[in-house]
Amino acid sequence: MSETKKPTPPQAFERLAEIIARLRAPGGCPWDREQTHATLRTHLLEEACETMDAIDSGDDEHLCEELGDLLMQPVLHAQIAAEEGRFDIVDVIEGISDKLVRRHPHVFGEVQVADSGEVLVNWDAIKQQEKAKKGQSAASILSGVPNTLPALSQAMEISKKAAKSGFEWPDMDGVLAKLREEIAELEAELKDESLSKEAARERIGEELGDLLFTAVNVARWRKVDPELALRDTIRRFQGRFEKMEAAAREQGTTLENLSPDEWDALWNAAKKS
Repeated sequence: MSETKKPTPPQAFERLAEIIARLRAPGGCPWDREQTHATLRTHLLEEACETMDAIDSGDDEHLCEELGDLLMQPVLHAQIAAEEGRFDIVDVIEGISDKLVRRHPHVFGEVQVADSGEVLVNWDAIKQQEKAKKGQSAASILSGVPNTLPALSQAMEISKKAAKSGFEWPDMDGVLAKLREEIAELEAELKDESLSKEAARERIGEELGDLLFTAVNVARWRKVDPELALRDTIRRFQGRFEKMEAAAREQGTTLENLSPDEWDALWNAAKKS
């Protein structure tokens, strides 16, 4: 008995587009028919976050499923736009395909590059040329970073753009000196008792923000993604904390009933394991 032949990518994508169109058509799904670009914003963000979690899990089956959920979002948005006569999924696909070819002249043209750094320089230059052709006025060097990005990711992108303009430390020592400076300023605000609680909270918030932004620059210099680094730390902390809870239960107690020394002992044991 022969196995069912796996469809080609175009066939599989066409089936998905047809399913989405059917869900949106009269007699389709009431929920899908009610959706707009605005109502789907949170779902797009949720699906992207769930896909990131699936990547972190290392579970291929989970990742495959979440990528499908994520893929559905642009197809659904394109279907809504097509119904309004604005654009359709073909326009979306052709647009990104043309852009990829246009911005990779080192692959699809005759341009030579030495490394990924030159690729990014060329990408930005081509992007600016595209804006000029569209008649778009010159924007700030820092423009184009979505406000909806998580704060650490947004800080990283802003930092990269500023550095490209030459607003940069000469070396890593300068970044670390700035980090120590921000720590000292935060400590000073924490010890200052001359301000009202509200004013102190505002000043501490400002200094803490400066410290976090500088820490992001440390990450940029070492080519570490601060958002992923923090996510990894959170995951490690959660795993260790859960081990501590389990160890406490084995001792017939709960974490709330332990002394500081007992907390430290369980934490160190969780780290070693």
